[in-house]
Amino acid sequence: MKKQAIFPWGMIFCLAIAPVYGQYYENVKPRAMVEKVTRLHFYYHDIPVGNNPTTVLIAHANITDNFFSPSPFGSLYAMNDPLTVGPDLTSTVIGNAQGMYIALSHDPAKFTAVFYADFGFTTGRFNGSSFSLFSRYPPTDYVPSPDTIREMAIVGGRGAFRMAKGFALLRATSSNATTGNASLEFNVTLYHY
Repeated sequence: MKKQAIFPWGMIFCLAIAPVYGQYYENVKPRAMVEKVTRLHFYYHDIPVGNNPTTVLIAHANITDNFFSPSPFGSLYAMNDPLTVGPDLTSTVIGNAQGMYIALSHDPAKFTAVFYADFGFTTGRFNGSSFSLFSRYPPTDYVPSPDTIREMAIVGGRGAFRMAKGFALLRATSSNATTGNASLEFNVTLYHY
């Protein structure tokens, strides 16, 4: 008799608890999302020295102190670099790139890094939107040729660039091997919803 009563009470318990656990979601039919393509063109300015640096060294390994280069192997930098409409730092600021990068070159004459940055826009059509870049910056001379184009990966976004993926083509417009100051031209292609 006891065995027969346990089964119905177990069933009642399971049926009573199911609605409680089922209330954290809502049955919503997914809507078709249309993929958009956006192309952006702007300039990025990395300034590690001076009265108002936009990039600062936050950590480095003690064993790399002997390197005579602007970015010794294993150095970790935090950045808050301005984005402008023109190649000059004095041109109109449209946003900033905030993030970090780690220098990876053993050769003091070359620059290689892994970058993570959120490129946020503070004016114009994409005000409040951003895309995320997470990629390796391939080895390049500290004063690269203006003809050298580098490609980096876009891995996400928010706002108008929700669920973005794509790529950025970079070209150095100015670079100083002594100070590490650099300006890069960005041509970005974003696929987003």
